[in-house]
Amino acid sequence: MSAVLTSPTGRSLAYVRTEGHGPGVVFLGGFKSDMTGTKALFLEEWAKRTGRAFLRFDYSGHGQSSGAFTDGCIGDWAEDAMAVLAGLTTGPQILVGSSMGGWISLLVARKMPARVQAFIGVAAAPDFTEDSMWPQLSAVQQQQVLQTGQTRLAHGHDDQPYILTRRLFEDGKRHLVLRDALPLPFAVRLLQGTRDEAVDVSVPLRLMDHADCPDMDLRLVKDVDHRFSTPRCLGLIAAAIEDVSANTHAAGT
Repeated sequence: MSAVLTSPTGRSLAYVRTEGHGPGVVFLGGFKSDMTGTKALFLEEWAKRTGRAFLRFDYSGHGQSSGAFTDGCIGDWAEDAMAVLAGLTTGPQILVGSSMGGWISLLVARKMPARVQAFIGVAAAPDFTEDSMWPQLSAVQQQQVLQTGQTRLAHGHDDQPYILTRRLFEDGKRHLVLRDALPLPFAVRLLQGTRDEAVDVSVPLRLMDHADCPDMDLRLVKDVDHRFSTPRCLGLIAAAIEDVSANTHAAGT
């Protein structure tokens, strides 16, 4: 059963929290996904089995949270994540960011570095509105965004096309993380499938090259797509959490 947190901006954010020892794990989902996805539920079961604190939640306009998806943007969803982190967790957390959740995690780390113990990026998609989504639009679709404020984009994993708004793209420009300095003073593990149709392998390589991070590893998994949700892939996510947790204990933090 989910509960609701009212954020400082007045949005009602649905969440499910699992009590346990720390450092806690927070799952940040992808664009137009919700906290009932395969990875979120797998990690919740893993947390219960291992006694770890865990939190999954829905951004505004997603899942059970308030608001319309088409009213939201990267900045809003980053605010939601920071509100959840501040209001529902104690101490540094391990952020597991899937797709857009990877971008959101990096924005959280930039604003709240003391609250991030480590970051696991699963097909992380920083700056995707600018670097992949906008170029993917046809000239006609780009004109629709600029002139009418929105366009539709077919999506292979969803029967309904995405409605993409001008606000989404304009706000995305204000929250890019791969253009300016990006200090990540904690362990980072990036997991990426080589057959990801949404996030090219060049993206995690660019993030590795750009970020100032003392402990960053990338694991490429052959023939895995963007969902990264096979049993083996799910096991790799749990192993990455255990890896950074072991490093934390070894460092005495």
